[in-house]
Amino acid sequence: MALTQPGVKVYILNDEQQWDNLGTGFISCTYLERHHETSLLITSEVSHTLILMLKINRHTVYQKQKKPLIIWSEAENQSLALRFWDPDGCQAIWEEICRVQGKDPSDEMKQDLLNATPYTSTLVYLPDCELSTLEQIAGLVNLVFASPVWRDRLALILESEEYVKKLLQLFHTCERLENIKALHHLHEIITRILFLNKTSLFEVMFSDECIMDVVGCLEYDPTLAQPERHRNFLTQNAKFREVIPITDTELKQKIHQTHKVQYIRDILLPVPSMVDENVLSKLHTFLFFNKIEIVSILQEDYRFLYEVFTQLIAASTATDKRLGLLHFLKEVCEFSQILQPEHKGVLFQTLTHWGIFPSLKIVMVIDDLPIKSAAIDIVAFLVHHSPSIIWSYIMEEFQHCESDKFFLNVIIEQMICDTDPELGGAIQFMGVLRSLLDPNNMLAAPNECEKDEFLNFFYKHCMCVLVEPILETTAEDKCEKDNIVESNKNSPNNLGALRFMRRIVGLQDEFYNCYIIKGNLFEPVIKAFLDNGSRYNILSSAIIELFECVRVNNIKSLVAHIVEKFYKALESIEYVQTFKGLKIRYDEEKERQSKIQNLRSMQHTKVLCEGAEAFWEMEEMSFKEDKEDGEVLMPPLETSEPEDHFPSCSDEAVKVKQAEVQEDKADLSRRTPGGFTFASSHSAGVASSPSSSRGADVVDDPAVEDDDKEDGPPPRTRPCLSWETFNM
Repeated sequence: MALTQPGVKVYILNDEQQWDNLGTGFISCTYLERHHETSLLITSEVSHTLILMLKINRHTVYQKQKKPLIIWSEAENQSLALRFWDPDGCQAIWEEICRVQGKDPSDEMKQDLLNATPYTSTLVYLPDCELSTLEQIAGLVNLVFASPVWRDRLALILESEEYVKKLLQLFHTCERLENIKALHHLHEIITRILFLNKTSLFEVMFSDECIMDVVGCLEYDPTLAQPERHRNFLTQNAKFREVIPITDTELKQKIHQTHKVQYIRDILLPVPSMVDENVLSKLHTFLFFNKIEIVSILQEDYRFLYEVFTQLIAASTATDKRLGLLHFLKEVCEFSQILQPEHKGVLFQTLTHWGIFPSLKIVMVIDDLPIKSAAIDIVAFLVHHSPSIIWSYIMEEFQHCESDKFFLNVIIEQMICDTDPELGGAIQFMGVLRSLLDPNNMLAAPNECEKDEFLNFFYKHCMCVLVEPILETTAEDKCEKDNIVESNKNSPNNLGALRFMRRIVGLQDEFYNCYIIKGNLFEPVIKAFLDNGSRYNILSSAIIELFECVRVNNIKSLVAHIVEKFYKALESIEYVQTFKGLKIRYDEEKERQSKIQNLRSMQHTKVLCEGAEAFWEMEEMSFKEDKEDGEVLMPPLETSEPEDHFPSCSDEAVKVKQAEVQEDKADLSRRTPGGFTFASSHSAGVASSPSSSRGADVVDDPAVEDDDKEDGPPPRTRPCLSWETFNM
């Protein structure tokens, strides 16, 4: 029976205990006659094609949650989850699953208990929840961990009889009576129940009614001399601060619950062994979907986000509140680290839409170290997720910003002007700048145009801000005043500039090499090297190493630039072979290019010769075909062969024919401009039909034709000069 198809997302638990999104679409429950089974069919929401088919197994334990969510395991360590868009769709699919398995959707757990085998009949009931039976309950709960089937049965019993709530009510009695032994048993029981790794039990234990009692039971660890007061910490020390009042009660409840569950997982529960490393996989899943839900609710609460960003940039906002708002945004970004890439992208696009970058640009210049640190942490999160987000904002800002106070320039200025003695903020800003300019990150840019536009913007509008302190330090008046260059050739400024240039050359990027050549940036380096003379010091070594890098890596454009422009000045330096090596590299490349050019010339000549030879062969064949077809041939004017080799005709006819040829030769210069065109001439020609495509095209001269008609013999075929005449 097909249902109205509800929307759903399908997740699978990977080996790292993270949920991977298999796809989004519409789900239906259909009986497939070909397979004789009922399956869940999921079709794409875009193309409406089938993307996934999940068989409903009669013996698989499906779990429905309040999210709305249905979770089950297909095989060992292979868990699947269906997250529905609305609860009605989840309920409809759940009823179909129960129908196929022959269960009552509202009481499926009792059916499992009735079907218990004799092997597990001892688990049909648990002892009554009393002080006197706590030790027996603890022993039974420990016993069931020997079998996965027993664990599943125990989980069903605990949920069906609300046994967990009874245990937690007993906890209050034990604590009031200060019965430490009973509290130790409760600690063991609650820990084991959590390690059953059942989402249905998590829903009960982590509810507002029960979660603090669970924390209380976990305080009484038998291995500790005194219980830890975790409830006091969660209620008094870890107070929930609302920088902006949250009116959505569901959102507030999810935030509180997620914080406490994380505390239980990270602080209160023992670390699982290597054998049981997947024992808390469902707990990770519970937190995962909680965080997705928190992010989803936040993204849709437009009024809340508007208040956050409005108060963040308002001049009247107190420092403590502004810091609290930044910490809130930082926590949202930290939440995003466990999300799937598509969820991260949606979150950061929402934050960008509400103006997170203009807000950070304002708060970064505030003279307050904690605020700056929180702001740069948020920027670092955004850069780590996708530098292209900031690249796009920077280029959009460039189109609309009237001043030069660009977002990137603000980062550079804060890095340069950091007043922290430990330079913590400067290091953070430097890391962000390095990530934005990292060539490896640029390889992942959506398109090459975006990368080029960003680099052009950076070098035109931001590089001047970055190098301004260097230019101020090395200005002529300052150099003369402090006498730095004259007194110390190994100035840190000189070495710093060399190190910077060495790093650029080491990238072996032709984009940078073109800038170096265009700006003639090697000239001051070589001048400093020559001015250093024969002194062997750090400056000399650094410069030689720079040129050695060019030689070893054979950076052809820089090798040619250095040799062609500076080799005469460096030719006399022989105590290192670096510069001669550069010249050798240059000569080898020139020789290689010369060989390539000669080879191309030879290939071109060969192609021409082969073409000409083929042409002559075609003409020879054409000429022979013409002979076989009976066309008129013109014999040579002078021959040593006997007369009987000529065509059989009278002597007078032969003389007339020879006279016509002589007439044609004598009249050649007169007829050429308007008579006919040809490629060349010869003393003898070959007659051809006017319609022939070989030889020169014949165009009759009207004057000549009139003369022929009046005085000469009958009209005759005029000779057509052929290429074959050159071979006669």
